[in-house]
Amino acid sequence: MFEFFTDHGKRAVTAAQDEAIALGHDFIGTEHLLLGLLTAEGGTAADVLRGQDVDLTRARRETLRVLEAAGVTATGGRPAADALSSIGIDVAEIRRRADASFGPGAFQFPRPAYTPKARQALENTLGEARALGRDRFGTAHVLLGLLTVPEGHALEVLAALQVDPADLREAVLAQAAREER
Repeated sequence: MFEFFTDHGKRAVTAAQDEAIALGHDFIGTEHLLLGLLTAEGGTAADVLRGQDVDLTRARRETLRVLEAAGVTATGGRPAADALSSIGIDVAEIRRRADASFGPGAFQFPRPAYTPKARQALENTLGEARALGRDRFGTAHVLLGLLTVPEGHALEVLAALQVDPADLREAVLAQAAREER
C-alpha cells in the first residue's frame, strides 16, 4: 500500500514512526500519525492544521498528556530489549556496532508497530482518496482517514487543541479542491 502514497504522504507516515520512537513509544497510534502529518512540510495536512492553530510543539505536548491520562507510558522499547537480553542478546551492543558501521541511529529497536486504530485510519485513507477521485494518497487523505477513527487518540489531541473535527474535515476538503484547480 505504501507505493500508493505521494512523496509528502510517505514522509508523513515515516515521520509518524520517528515521532513514536522519539517519544519512547513502541507503537504508532493515530496520535503519532497526526504528529507525522505536522512534520510533512509543504503537505496539505500540515498547511490546514497550521491554519487551525495546530503546531508540532503543542501537538506533541498534548499527545504526551493524552497518553499519560490513558495510562500509556513511554517504555522506549525496554520490554522487548529485556526479553532479548534474557536469552543472551545484547541490544545495546548491536546498536553500538550498527552505529559504528552504518552511522548513528542506524539501528532502531524495536520497530514500532501500528495500533489497530492507526491501521484503520490508514486503511480509511484509501476510501478518502478514492472519494476525491485520487489513486494516490497524500497528507490530506491521511488526515481525512484519521478523522474517521473516533476512538483514536488523535481526535483527543485535536480536541485538547480546540479543533473541531467537522470543521477540520471541511477545511481539508476545501484546500484539496483548491489544489485541484
